[in-house]
Amino acid sequence: MANVAVVGTQWGDEGKGKIVDLYTEGAAVIVRFQGGNNAGHTLVVEGRKTVLHLIPSGILHDNKICIIGNGVVIDPVVLIQEIEELQKGGLFPPNTTLYISDKAHLIMPYHKRLDMAREAHGSGKKIGTTGRGIGPAYEDKVARTGIRVVDLYDETVFGEKLRHSLEEKNFLLTGFFHEKPLTEKEIAAEYLEYARMIKPYVADTSLILDNEIKKGKKILFEGAQGSHLDIDHGTYPYVTSSNTVAGNASCGSGVGPNAIHKVVGICKAYTTRVGEGPFPTELNCEIGEQIQKVGQEFGATTGRPRRCGWLDMVLVRQSVRTSGITALAITKLDVLTGLEKIKICVGYKSPQGEFTHAVPASMDLLGRCQPVYEEFEGWKQDILKARSIKELHANARKYLQRLEELAGVNIVLVSVGAGREETIIMENPFHN
Repeated sequence: MANVAVVGTQWGDEGKGKIVDLYTEGAAVIVRFQGGNNAGHTLVVEGRKTVLHLIPSGILHDNKICIIGNGVVIDPVVLIQEIEELQKGGLFPPNTTLYISDKAHLIMPYHKRLDMAREAHGSGKKIGTTGRGIGPAYEDKVARTGIRVVDLYDETVFGEKLRHSLEEKNFLLTGFFHEKPLTEKEIAAEYLEYARMIKPYVADTSLILDNEIKKGKKILFEGAQGSHLDIDHGTYPYVTSSNTVAGNASCGSGVGPNAIHKVVGICKAYTTRVGEGPFPTELNCEIGEQIQKVGQEFGATTGRPRRCGWLDMVLVRQSVRTSGITALAITKLDVLTGLEKIKICVGYKSPQGEFTHAVPASMDLLGRCQPVYEEFEGWKQDILKARSIKELHANARKYLQRLEELAGVNIVLVSVGAGREETIIMENPFHN
């Protein structure tokens, strides 16, 4: 038996949704362990596009258990809408069960209002938040003033927590940001109705996971965003508000670290980034525009265009280290088809002319680093129908081989198109 965690190796948007969807076939339980509805996992099954924001990508498969873990911050409006859309579309299989951790924290209306107000009124550089209240919800969690799912089922506790939070949040909204205040009565009525609607799904998910592990069932831990958006190990402050590295799969789902046996890092064949922050390999030219257009690099959640650049193996190597990645899955290789030359960043040159293989902690320094490239011949052959590495163009194979050498771990999957079937699978991570 092998339980597997899937994490992004870049700044998110690596195509984790498709890979999780594929790996779900070998798993009994799929767990989302961090983040909120700022994540958008896009799946294309039989030509039909589905975007999931909170519910694990495994929901499209029958006879599965899907869990939203305690490490996730939940906007009940989005969750209910997502459940209803899946049901209406016939995409919620009859024998698949969804559970929501009773310990998960809730995103409240004041979290979203504060998120937007800070970005609009803040001084200096913007972070590039999605404005969905993710950060403020995690702030309250750490400050021990957050409202959890379980609190919805005790009206006295819920009322006291809501009243206490609103007193502070309304002071900030009106006194500091000069925004309109929120009303306790309206929020209480709204969220108690949400409580009724999600109650069938609420459970102690840590216990459920423990029981399934003891039965020998295979677990797939699904991360959101990417390793370089990690609050500790990412390009701070241009990061998300949770730990995106594989170690949080344990904390965010309520199991011990010994429950995770393999970590698959998802790596796009080039690099993208949404929002603000330094990006050493960014291509502000026709090639960058071509990659953006061909790769349809627009946010699944926000619709924001993604900044595009050459593959940065400095980022990927750090992700391998911080997440203990044991294998790589390469996505969107087909997007590079047609380019005459392709580059891989193998290191940075500092403003002092020093060469480094590491991502500096200082964002000012990272912003002034120059990428050091290796150049490869491109290919024009359509690779969408390739189902083995041998069927790829020789130049594509050389590119992958060098990527593997630089990462220091094996490639076990290569995605050559958006569809589920447009994939080269070399190894199943669930096999021991």
